[in-house]
Amino acid sequence: MDYSVIGTKIREMRKVIWLTQGELADGICTQALISRIEKGDIYPSATALYQITTKLGVDVNYFFEIGMTPRLDYVREVERQLRKLRIKHQYSEMMEMVRVEETNPLFKESTNAQLLCWHKGIYQFEVVKDQDTAFELLHKAYYLTAESKKALSEREMEILLTLGAFHFSNECYQKSLCHYSKVQAGLSKAEWLQDKSIKTRLLYNIARVHTRLGNYQESIQYCKRAIKWIIIEEHMYGFAQLHYHLGYNLELIGDYKEALPYLEKAAAFFDIQNNIEFVQFINKKLEHIRCEIDKE
Repeated sequence: MDYSVIGTKIREMRKVIWLTQGELADGICTQALISRIEKGDIYPSATALYQITTKLGVDVNYFFEIGMTPRLDYVREVERQLRKLRIKHQYSEMMEMVRVEETNPLFKESTNAQLLCWHKGIYQFEVVKDQDTAFELLHKAYYLTAESKKALSEREMEILLTLGAFHFSNECYQKSLCHYSKVQAGLSKAEWLQDKSIKTRLLYNIARVHTRLGNYQESIQYCKRAIKWIIIEEHMYGFAQLHYHLGYNLELIGDYKEALPYLEKAAAFFDIQNNIEFVQFINKKLEHIRCEIDKE
């Protein structure tokens, strides 16, 4: 794809206001990256483009109005940035990005508007603590594209997972399972998943519900299914959490010898992730379990 036009415009505007590449880059990225953008070698990320246009004194919509931005790439970059902020629980930064894009004509179309509406719902639940508004926004986001006669999109599955997780937080376990069952039905019709972690998260979340309901054997089976899925698809998302949860279920039913290797693997995986706090938590649990085994 030719990125030279947007790079040329950035260079022209930079020179008009007498900025060097280093001055434009300050607080945003490196001077070398600005140079590559201006040459058309690469396209700036959504975050970088906001910051560049702000420093240049123009609105980000300028690039859309003159038809110079590769639109699909931009939307995908916004989605990627929102996902990263969502996973890291950086909800304020996530919401700031949503507010900026709400004025962008690209996000008036239903599919793209859905992305923003979904994240607004997350923000309302996690930060504002307004659950009524949160659930209203999430349902609105889902029904912007959901149709009974078509298969679920991956984003629709993600929204349903969010709804299930929020009901889980409220201890409304049957409502959680209702949303998760819709995702299961959607996955059964999906020929291919771009984001393999959707199935992993679904199985893990169902396992958590069954643990809360005291259905430990069911939870164990869902954990094992998820671990098998991860191994088959060769992605590591959720590997540590699933091993911990499986071991936790076994601990709850008093099967300490069976629980031990799963918890040891969980500690090892969390250690690789540098999650020191959770490693320490599991290690204390391991000490207790080894003591219980010695008593047998």
